[in-house]
Amino acid sequence: MTGPAREGGRLTSRFAFPPAFIGFQGHFPEKKILPGVCQIQCVLSMLEKGSGKAVVLKEVVLVKYFSPVFPDDEVTCVVNDMGDANNEVVVKAVISRKSDRISEMKLRVSYENGAQKE
Repeated sequence: MTGPAREGGRLTSRFAFPPAFIGFQGHFPEKKILPGVCQIQCVLSMLEKGSGKAVVLKEVVLVKYFSPVFPDDEVTCVVNDMGDANNEVVVKAVISRKSDRISEMKLRVSYENGAQKE
């Protein structure tokens, strides 16, 4: 992960997963694709790094997958509506590869009070 970079109320990071990434092991041996749960984890990791606080996923409100992510693809994740990092919020995220939309999601998360991520 590179970033996240903050612009106003939005975070942007880039991700690339090498062919040896463990997430590719079961999804699928002949034609590896990144599991959707890994895309959700990208968003959570960005929020933690951007806020400096532990983030808890409360609910997957909505996820739409449009295109697969293959080994070594560089994808960009943009997260909006991060809230104030003090309570439960719904964040909106879009993951893309160049001009291709990979996925979009809405996740309900909470920030753990007093739990700093290092």
